[in-house]
Amino acid sequence: MESNYLIYLAESAALTVILGFFAIPLLKKLKARQSIREEGPKSHRVKNGTPTMGGLFMLLAAVLVVIFNKMIDPSVLWLLFLTLGHGVLGFLDDYIKAEKKRNLGLTAKQKMLGQIILAVLFCWGVVDTLHLPYSIAIPFTNMDISIGLLYYPFVVLVIVGASNAVNLTDGLDGLASGCCVIAFSAYALYCYMTGFNDLGYFIIILAGACIGFLFFNYHPAKIFMGDTGSMFLGYIIAAVSVMGSMKTAAAAVLVVPLVALAVPITDTFLAIIRRKSSGVPIFSPDKNHLHHRLLAKGLTQKQVVLIMYALTAFFSCVALLVIHLRTLMGIAIVVIALILFILWARKLGVMKEIVPSPYQMEHKKDKKEEK
Repeated sequence: MESNYLIYLAESAALTVILGFFAIPLLKKLKARQSIREEGPKSHRVKNGTPTMGGLFMLLAAVLVVIFNKMIDPSVLWLLFLTLGHGVLGFLDDYIKAEKKRNLGLTAKQKMLGQIILAVLFCWGVVDTLHLPYSIAIPFTNMDISIGLLYYPFVVLVIVGASNAVNLTDGLDGLASGCCVIAFSAYALYCYMTGFNDLGYFIIILAGACIGFLFFNYHPAKIFMGDTGSMFLGYIIAAVSVMGSMKTAAAAVLVVPLVALAVPITDTFLAIIRRKSSGVPIFSPDKNHLHHRLLAKGLTQKQVVLIMYALTAFFSCVALLVIHLRTLMGIAIVVIALILFILWARKLGVMKEIVPSPYQMEHKKDKKEEK
């Protein structure tokens, strides 16, 4: 059993590297290149023209490993089908950016609509096709509750939120893929310890794909994953969390992956609060995310990425620890860890629009012209 996890991890990582050697020159030839946002850090300008859509060969590697090892469990097949759906949605966004040579692909509303449709398909698939109940396990308790039709908006919120959280984290070389390796590995370890192997095997294959991609994506990056990669990675962590909580009463299946990705999820939540309080549309890009604020403190890209890895590893350890503790103690540890993280992030300035967003700059420009 243990050897299967290691074999699938190695197969996926090796295949991703092999595919990468062929895919990168091809993407360069097809001019699938990244356009860098003007509002991004100046250090990012040198990356203009770097190939994107690296998520394509990550996804292809994962699919081939699943097929090669004949993983025909219905849960895995549904996960794989909808993972491809998110990959296609991200690909459309990246393709439009590359084709029109701009940093805006699909609009925020178009992406949101696509994510909602895929989330609803997930709900239909896991409930009506796999005959799972409309219930979820309650974290830190032995209870599970049936939420009826509220299950649909709950799942949509979790999947759309996680997909966008990983997408927003993909702002530095190796950041999103490295954080996903750590979070996926923590979940796979939990699955191994509990015998919950159908989802565990699938998630370790994705971890392997991220490791293989890091070979090309770590600073200085030779390729970016693009929305093709970041959208399906975020979906995966949300999907296995929800599906696991429905298939078993063990709430840890829901707790472990979400707590492990507490850094990007919390950063996204704080960004929404920051933008709403500043009168900025929540989908308006800016450079006030946690990794931007750390760069502003004078740290190098590698230093910032390693700090984010360390934070993700810390929360992954917290997630694996609290599931073995009593209810109140587990809740207390998670809450304290999150409060300390939020206070630290707030001190760095993530709650303030320190650097004006494009929306604010455009709005200010319009006011001047009116005068």
